[in-house]
Amino acid sequence: MENQLAKSTEERTFQYQDSLPSLPVPSLEESLKKYLESVKPFANEEEYKKTEAIVQKFQNGIGEKLQQKLLERAKEKRNWLEDWWLNVAYLDVRIPSQLHVNFGGPASHIEHYWPPKEGTQLERGSISLWHILNYWQLLRKEKLPVHKVGNTPLDMNQFRMLFATCKVPGITRDSLINYFRTESEGHCPSHIAVMCRGRVFVFDVMHEGCLMTPPEILRQLTYIQKKCRREPDGPGVAALTSEERTRWAKAREYLISLNPENLTMLEKIQSSLLVFCLDDGSPRVTPEDYSQVATKVLTGDPTVRWGDKSYNLISFSNGVFGCNCDHAPYDAMVIVSISYYVDQKIFESEGKWTGSDKVQDIPLPEELVFTVDEKVLNDINQAKAQYFKQASDLQLLVYAFTSFGKKLTKKKKLHPDTFVQLALQLAYYRLHGRPGCCYETAMTRYFFHGRTETVRSCTVEAVRWCQSMQGPSASLFEQQHRMLEAFAKHNKMMKDCSTGKGFDRHLLGLSLIAKEECLPVPELFTDPLFSRSGGGGNFVLSTSLIGYLRVQGVVVPMVHNGYGFFYHIRDDSKTKIPVGNLGGSAGFSSCLSTLLPLLPILIQYCRSKSSAALLWGEAVDCTLFHEGNIQRGNTPRALWSF
Repeated sequence: MENQLAKSTEERTFQYQDSLPSLPVPSLEESLKKYLESVKPFANEEEYKKTEAIVQKFQNGIGEKLQQKLLERAKEKRNWLEDWWLNVAYLDVRIPSQLHVNFGGPASHIEHYWPPKEGTQLERGSISLWHILNYWQLLRKEKLPVHKVGNTPLDMNQFRMLFATCKVPGITRDSLINYFRTESEGHCPSHIAVMCRGRVFVFDVMHEGCLMTPPEILRQLTYIQKKCRREPDGPGVAALTSEERTRWAKAREYLISLNPENLTMLEKIQSSLLVFCLDDGSPRVTPEDYSQVATKVLTGDPTVRWGDKSYNLISFSNGVFGCNCDHAPYDAMVIVSISYYVDQKIFESEGKWTGSDKVQDIPLPEELVFTVDEKVLNDINQAKAQYFKQASDLQLLVYAFTSFGKKLTKKKKLHPDTFVQLALQLAYYRLHGRPGCCYETAMTRYFFHGRTETVRSCTVEAVRWCQSMQGPSASLFEQQHRMLEAFAKHNKMMKDCSTGKGFDRHLLGLSLIAKEECLPVPELFTDPLFSRSGGGGNFVLSTSLIGYLRVQGVVVPMVHNGYGFFYHIRDDSKTKIPVGNLGGSAGFSSCLSTLLPLLPILIQYCRSKSSAALLWGEAVDCTLFHEGNIQRGNTPRALWSF
């Protein structure tokens, strides 16, 4: 990444946006064929024949008409999916989004110069903020390198949404407001919000045209913390953002009706570059176990997080950091990119500020004091109660698996990502005795405003391999052969999905066309096999690779009693697979203990060079973040989101 930053003067971050290809509409025949393949693991012969007939009827009937309508839409929009996806996946969702939609992750600074240490919260926070704000300036000046695969630029639009972006609740649909502007586009907000003990403060990070230094930021943070410690806690208005969306929208309307100044203060939070959260918690964390801090990042004090913000930087009292981000504006590679940038800067400087300690005469932070009444306070208490109740239903473990890293899997000619995906399938099969419908994210950033597509990892080939591993009857040769078939199928699916040939988003588009045309819901989408195979967001396993760096993250599973696996695979034998379970299933711990021993077992099945070459020959040429650089590589790039 450093080398890219040094060479970035010739290219501007967003200069290729107008030349990116439009998102294609896949072939109806091909999408339906792939869909039928995806439901096979979850159907008996009779059920499959029924679904096959439903699909054939759809293809020859209403499906053809909907496809034509979709093609017409694609002629008018460079990305026919963009608005639909934003609304259906995020803005129309009514469940509390802070817990169920947001993603987050603990910072990895503890693995080098910033181990947990009380009394370091503000000093480290000022340094971390300074690096983050430098990243913001790179974006404003368009000096952040364009992500590329070889010489092919990828879409960078999501990086515009990292700073000064906020979701605003609506009665039936939320809205997304982005205040960010590049220097060539005009004025951009330059203040941040700081939350501490139920109170909210703002201050400008620019002074006389220059970015504040860490000592100057430290002075502001110190003022806020001292003030909050010697005075009563605030009402915790931020907790309202953790509510069910319609209730939050109504509470917001009422809050504004009490005093017009409340709206002004809400807008200051909305337009802030980010929210810096001073959390009094002191979660335990080691390089081998991030479970407690990861849990706090997702389910910590709602009075010091603004759940609708695109970026909440959380600073714990022991100098440990994390982030909690609204998922609507962008996907994981954005936060992975900035998190890696900051981590590298902290590593290079040994966690210290080596510049001037001089502090200029800068205006003190402004406190945003909301006008509240008994009803607002009751709303806040209700929001906190439901938040903690739902948070208690989440179990989260983040352990380092140290038997191997990416180097060993590549040495064995195995795709690291596909390797883990098959291990997850086998673990679920052994625990539950049946296939688990599985979502893995593929990126579609080759296209204008591309975001994600679904890879359905539970294939017929994967199930056959799992079955061969269950009993003593299958020979080693058969188990190896089945695994090779499963690898090849997964790699082919990842390639198709990344290049606009997936089918899940296509089917979503067809269903939304029918809805817009006021047509009955096609039988394809009411067929039990549609939801049983994961359709409509019903995947029991929700998974994503977040890269090959120290950066890690977590998201709540899609469904109750489901699992979330959001993993990163490093070179140095420290693979982390955060496992989230929603619903308190008794099988949670056993699922993890079943999974981890399987990983080294898998490696032994690829001893043959010819067999291994088959795997690598089916490699997917996708984007890979490797040591901070975008490279051309033979490893599937799956981004952390859903």
